[in-house]
Amino acid sequence: MKYRTINEWEHFEFSEAYISEIQKRNGCFQITLDNVTICPANSQNRDIRKMRTNGLLFQIQDGTVESLTEEGYQVYNADGKLLCQYEDRDIPPESWNELLKSFTDGECSLYQAEKTDHVYTMTIDASNDRTYVLRVRGTRDIEEWDKFFNL
Repeated sequence: MKYRTINEWEHFEFSEAYISEIQKRNGCFQITLDNVTICPANSQNRDIRKMRTNGLLFQIQDGTVESLTEEGYQVYNADGKLLCQYEDRDIPPESWNELLKSFTDGECSLYQAEKTDHVYTMTIDASNDRTYVLRVRGTRDIEEWDKFFNL
């Protein structure tokens, strides 16, 4: 990869990013993302304006999944009357790999991403019309990509 940053998670915007691949490899939790916005404060952004990239490899060193939760939701009828309510549901660890693989169909997006005390929290809008919250603990983050594109 041509460009590389370390611990610059906050210098990217992932709100419209699409997930291409998720895998655990060599002690890293890796996600490949398309349509990622590179902020002007990013150390590799020489144009000092918002740019975009595809094929960004986001790595969390020593990354381990802490939890995967399906967010709850409510169902209303046409008159706005609540029909039923579903609470958040923790996905059991034995189902994590299969569910994470399903996020790589090209239709799942990462619409929110935060980092607090070495825990990376990613909210994923899945193609099954559900939203999931993935929490991965790691020691640092590395971002690599090949090209900058104009917005």
